[in-house]
Amino acid sequence: MMRALSVLFVLAAAPAAAQYACSEDRVSVVGEFGRVNFEVEVADDAEERAQGLMFVEEMPTLDGMLFVYDRPQRTAFWMRNTLIPLDMIFAGADGTIRRIHANAVPMDETSIPGGDDIQFVLEINGGLAARLGIAEGDALQHPAIGDGAALPCD
Repeated sequence: MMRALSVLFVLAAAPAAAQYACSEDRVSVVGEFGRVNFEVEVADDAEERAQGLMFVEEMPTLDGMLFVYDRPQRTAFWMRNTLIPLDMIFAGADGTIRRIHANAVPMDETSIPGGDDIQFVLEINGGLAARLGIAEGDALQHPAIGDGAALPCD
């Protein structure tokens, strides 16, 4: 029942997806499940990436943060001072999702490796990726992904 509701929710959001697909404050995720848009803050410098979602007490369901690195690299995250569970979606330079870490535990300082050659990390509410059907091989769409994007901006 929950999966059916999630799919219905994604499909209901699909018509609005096209108009927001390539906006600085939105990330679209596209896969076999369909398309979903997240309203995001972009962390594209060292200070913003270090702060991340620390001290955020709650986050609307379809909000998140997109971490943008200058080039593909090995990434790892932790949950120090992070108060809510998060799904971390790690993507390569073309925006293709390579790894999903589900339900990162608030306040846990254990390193969460994203892998090598990661350039984008989308953090969303914990458990949401599975509920929506987001999987490895799906793709992110955002203007920061640029040339060579699996899902280029029009």
